[in-house]
Amino acid sequence: MKTVIISIKIFLFLTLLTGIVYPLLVTGIAQLMFREKANGSILYRSGRAIGSSLIAQNSDSSVWFTSRPSAIDYNPLPSGGSNLGLTSARLKKMIFERQREFIRFNQLDSTTGIPSEMLFASASGLDPHISPEAAMLQAGRIIRARHFTATQQQKLIQGIRHLSEPPQFLCLGASRVNVLLLNLLTDSIR
Repeated sequence: MKTVIISIKIFLFLTLLTGIVYPLLVTGIAQLMFREKANGSILYRSGRAIGSSLIAQNSDSSVWFTSRPSAIDYNPLPSGGSNLGLTSARLKKMIFERQREFIRFNQLDSTTGIPSEMLFASASGLDPHISPEAAMLQAGRIIRARHFTATQQQKLIQGIRHLSEPPQFLCLGASRVNVLLLNLLTDSIR
């Protein structure tokens, strides 16, 4: 009986420690040191939440930059990829359709090389970044749709360059641009 009581005490202590104390400690540290990230990196405009800089949003408007494709239709709840392999006929068909649509939507020459992130969905289906090259390929469409002047065009191109982030730790991944931040910058060009 003595060992049962000791086991229950240990169980209660560990439950309190790992179920209440530790989560509260980690949450407190996150709120103190990384408040914006701990709260989802939500961006606001006029006091209204417009999105998170960590989650891609769907856009099929000609006045906005588009994110990379999503296998989950940009729904953050299931978060995931398609799990289709490179030998999949279905994946090849999807890539061909995405390439054709990207060229049509952006009014590009059919021989234009399309960056791979505009053809393949990310593993999470929610990656908010595209390459600066993909952003530059979309810039012409946005310039035409918004009827930008030469000065505004230059601001957009400079904005793409300015918002380009280098590879993480200078060696992981590739240069990238956050699409939501890019769309906000595009919206602010006067």
